[in-house]
Amino acid sequence: MIIKLIPFVPHDTKFDFFGHRFYALFVSFIIIGGAILSLSTRGLNFGIDFTGGTVMEIRVPNTPDLPDLRQKLHALDIGEVPIQEAGDAQTLMIRLGEQEGGAEAEKAAVEKVRGALSQEFGDQIEWRRTEYVGPQVGKELKVAGLIAIIFSLVCIQAYIWIRFNWQYGVGAMLALIHDVMGILGLFSVTQMTFDLSTLAAILLVAGYSINETIIIFDRIREALRKYRKWPMPEIINFSINSTLSRTLMTSGSTILALFALWLFGGMVIQSFVSALFFGMLIGTHSSYFVSANTLYYLKLRRTPEGDAVTA
Repeated sequence: MIIKLIPFVPHDTKFDFFGHRFYALFVSFIIIGGAILSLSTRGLNFGIDFTGGTVMEIRVPNTPDLPDLRQKLHALDIGEVPIQEAGDAQTLMIRLGEQEGGAEAEKAAVEKVRGALSQEFGDQIEWRRTEYVGPQVGKELKVAGLIAIIFSLVCIQAYIWIRFNWQYGVGAMLALIHDVMGILGLFSVTQMTFDLSTLAAILLVAGYSINETIIIFDRIREALRKYRKWPMPEIINFSINSTLSRTLMTSGSTILALFALWLFGGMVIQSFVSALFFGMLIGTHSSYFVSANTLYYLKLRRTPEGDAVTA
């Protein structure tokens, strides 16, 4: 008995990705322009990892009324006190911002929170951990995070430059800048907390995006050698269409997993999952419409007849 597999995407798919490049580039300009505008006016809502402060994790005996509890802690006059569920409704993550007055003020704020929580839930609270991050550590983490992003992008760029020609390297660099700026813009517009997990998400998205870009670049390079008389727009469309099935299967399955994490993973990982989810979308967009189309504008194939190919 022979079982014939139905292809996820028909083999003769001929979507005109190149023909719709101006619409895609318009979307990219909106993403980048909005990110720059929001970052310059609103900035990022840095978490305690970068600004300093105290993190408290507790487990309470019954499911709390979070809005009411937030109001009671806000009334302590110690600044905004974000409260998140950490895994389940009875495990809470409480964050206190850096207090003016140094370590003594920080300790006093923690005692105020402890007193309010004890008054609310009694002696049945399980105090799991209390961690303090100083402002100096936060500044060092900012610098280290920026260095990590830049170093990663430089290494990726160097790899592309060595494996392919310089036109491919420029296309990959523009795609990576597009993806990083897009995620930073998302966090600036929504004011979601930007912490170390978000930084890790940016690096993951950069790796995912460049992997997708390299696969398309490989197809373009093969097509340039095999179909020497094809014009560059046709080469680009053929290469993207030939990888479309793989992209839909891998990206689709990953997005489904991320959606489940976003729904059931709790508030603690929502910023991380949101960064990955949005990053995968714009990463695929940049691989198809930024890096690939850059090869056309950089004259990778100078004439429609295929002369002066530099693949």
